[in-house]
Amino acid sequence: MGLLALSACQSEPQGITDEPATKDPFLGQERPELTAIPFAPGVRYTQGWTLGGDFGPHSEEFYLVNPDQGGYAAQVIVFKKEGRTWTQHPFLQTHSTDSNRLYRRNKYIERTETGWSTMKSIDPLLEREDWGIMRVTASQKGTYVFDDYKSNDVIRISRIKDGVREEPQLLGPEINVGEWTAHPVIAPDESYLIWDSEREDGHGASDIYVTFRQPDGEWGKAINLGDQVNSAQDDFSSWITPDGKYLFFWRSEEKTNPDGSTYQDSNRYWVSTQVIENLRPQ
Repeated sequence: MGLLALSACQSEPQGITDEPATKDPFLGQERPELTAIPFAPGVRYTQGWTLGGDFGPHSEEFYLVNPDQGGYAAQVIVFKKEGRTWTQHPFLQTHSTDSNRLYRRNKYIERTETGWSTMKSIDPLLEREDWGIMRVTASQKGTYVFDDYKSNDVIRISRIKDGVREEPQLLGPEINVGEWTAHPVIAPDESYLIWDSEREDGHGASDIYVTFRQPDGEWGKAINLGDQVNSAQDDFSSWITPDGKYLFFWRSEEKTNPDGSTYQDSNRYWVSTQVIENLRPQ
């Protein structure tokens, strides 16, 4: 299934043009290598829209969604690449993409012949008042991995065995250690898991970590992605582009007002997923 993980940051839809002409599908941005750099720093983020899961499988579309409308159909905006220009469209018809679901917390909307559906429950097993789910991600096998801020910031996993979905289980201490543990991303092939957490071995605040599945099926030790990705500020809410080439995440940065007071502003960064591959055990 196609999965677009929705972040918690807000955005206002904008018109964007590639100048000069380019085949680069990522808004004409300079592609990152092994050090994270800001993504589209000229795009403003304001209240009203959630910038979601972002690029379609062929990097020709990205999405903004406002799903908090009760049982009513979610409103979706799509930016679609048309020549050199990324054009904004209210999503009123089916666009050509294989990503047919947008997930938010324990709900999702799916693409239909007439647009997007109303909000639906992902699974009854996830409908618990005592769980605070911010993100659910799914593997190609249908394994769910999700966070829970109401249970002391933990991450759980639910697999399908013999055609039956298993009760969600807490992941081990490799993952569920530290504070603010959240925003998991399981690889499509389940070979690794990414999340963010504030730990003693970190760079000062929440950092992004990866664990790789071992030959025995267990998860390996948590590996900090290092100072090429993480900073002394909060680095959090990462996801992988559908082509598997880039890791996106948010960084909270301190800014100064004209009166000298300070505030926190979240900005989007991206980096090559080679930083993950370089940490993979040989």
